[in-house]
This record gives sequence, C-alpha cells and structure tokens, in this order.
Amino acid sequence: METALTRLVGIRHPVVQTGMGWVAGPRLVSAVARAGGLGILASATMTLDELRAAVAETKARTTAPFGVNLRADATDAPDRVALLIDEGVAVASFALAPQESLVGRLKDAGVLVIPSVGAVRHARKVAGWGADAVIVQGGEGGGHTGGVATTLLLPSVVDSVDLPVVAAGGFYDGRGLAAALAYGAAGVAMGTRFLLTEESTVPDQVKQAYLDSDLTGTVVTTRVDGVPHRVLRTDLVAALERSGRLTGLPRALRNAARLRRLTGLTWADLLRDGRAMRRGRDLSWAQVLMAANTPMLLRAGLVEGRTDAGVLAAGQVSGAITDLPACAELVAGIVADAEAIIAGLSTGPSPGR
Repeated sequence: METALTRLVGIRHPVVQTGMGWVAGPRLVSAVARAGGLGILASATMTLDELRAAVAETKARTTAPFGVNLRADATDAPDRVALLIDEGVAVASFALAPQESLVGRLKDAGVLVIPSVGAVRHARKVAGWGADAVIVQGGEGGGHTGGVATTLLLPSVVDSVDLPVVAAGGFYDGRGLAAALAYGAAGVAMGTRFLLTEESTVPDQVKQAYLDSDLTGTVVTTRVDGVPHRVLRTDLVAALERSGRLTGLPRALRNAARLRRLTGLTWADLLRDGRAMRRGRDLSWAQVLMAANTPMLLRAGLVEGRTDAGVLAAGQVSGAITDLPACAELVAGIVADAEAIIAGLSTGPSPGR
C-alpha cells in the first residue's frame, strides 16, 4: 500500500510501530521492519552503549529501514544524534518536541525526522523547523497523552501542515487504517497493538492482563509522574490515585536512585535532565521528581512482569484486542483489510438501495 509515508521512508506499508520504552527492542523492531512497516527503537530507557548495541542488533536482523526514538531533553541527546548519523539510521523520532538544532543536524546528515505531537501548534512548530513528517496522537493513545480525540485532532493537524501526517491513538486493525487514510493521514502508528504480538518481549502474564481488559480498562492518571498518563487499571494504579503527594514523593526518590544505578547517570545528570524537563513541559520540581517513577514502574511491569508493582501503559484499544499474532501476520492483515474496505467503498451501493 503506497502513501506519502511509504515513499518518504522507503517502506512497503504505511504502518508504524511506536517507540515504547522497555518494549520496542531489536526483536520487535526488526520483525515490524521485515513485515514492511516502520519499527522504532525506544532509546529513552537505554544507555548510550545499549543503544549502540541495539542499533547493531537490529541492523543484523534486517536490512529494511527502521527508526530510533529520542528524548530531546536528555543530557546526552547530541551524542545519541551523532550515533544515529554514524550508524545510518533511517528515521529519528521524538516523543517530545525536539530542539531545532537537533532537527537541522539530523536533516543535514540525511536522517528523516518524524516527531510525535499532541496539538496543532506543536505540529506547526516542528514543520517550521523542517520535520519530514509528524505522528499525531489523540487522547485514546497509551502512555503520556492529551485530551483531544484522534477523530478531531487528526484532521486539524492534516489541515495545518504540508507534510505527511501519521495517525496514532485508537488504531489496531484495517478499519482504522482505512479511516485514517480517509481523514488525510499517510499511515497509522500503533503501540499497544504491537506490544500484543508474538515478537513482543513483554512477559506472557502481562500480555494476558492486557487481553483481559475491556474498553473501560484504562485510566488517565497524573499520579505516576505528574502529567496525564493512560495506563491499565490495576491495584497499584488505584493505590497511587488514592495516595497524596507526600506519600508519592518518597517512592519517587527511591525510583530516582534506582534509575540512576540502572542507567549509570550521575545525580548531576539527573538534575540537568530535570531542569530541561521543566523548561520543555512547564512542570514543578515536585512533578519532575515524580517523573522518576515512570521508567522504573514501567520496567517493573513490562520487563519484570510484576502487575502488582508495575505500571502498564496502554491505549484504549487494549479492550478491543483479543489475539497475539506475529508482526508479519498483523501488518499483512491490516493492509489487506484496509484495501478491501477502500475498494468496497469505491464500488458504491448496489442498484435499488
């Protein structure tokens, strides 16, 4: 299926797997790439050396294009950009607004820049900086999310920028891809749907928790890290919702210490990252401190399989997904169903109806 996205990136199908922390590693990303979509490595939870190894492993598994998701406010963001350039990675993705200087540096080196945005003004800003495409996520999406539904946000962004727009938030099948194309998008991006595949390294018991949820099985909470975060409803999330800020801050301090040991960052590095986070997201220091919860609580659930002590980022589509297909089967099925739906629409109603 050819669209502006497939032509831009050199992929066969307009299907993107988002850069989910602790989930989007070489095994999943390469499987999506081999299936003809765009897989994106999640680097925010990797050290620089781990990212280098992940890129090398992905390249060993596939010759198809893939991307890397970056944190623009990370202390070592320039070093990570240099790594992408040196390794010839096809796409740089950003979960938050990138720095204009980083965009220019990547583009000068021939790396495509595809940031994720949650508002029209953000799409206009990165388009003005030279972004090659944008992923726009509506409120149905998992993880950090906004309050505007994809059905309203997507056409607003499509009308506002003159570059390929990829739709995210609420997509999991061919009907969604067909609908996104009808809205003017150049493809769809999916996180939860790819988390629930054979190649996803998420523990089986955690995958089952997702499959067992229904359409009301997620909640948007600010108790994880101070900003709206869509996650599965679990006993831990309910406890976080009941707890006050004074109860949450000691946990955040402990998680900050664990994160520092896991990533090798110094306290000075964490402080610099915190300052950058405050500037980019207008957060209080209390919220910045709470943000240390996010990677460690997600790791407990998505890596360690602790549904009792971990947070499970999830889009609302988790309540509509019932299977764990291989990525090749998933992508092929989505595209085939979308093509059939589009072809059916073009034939029009039969005579007499």
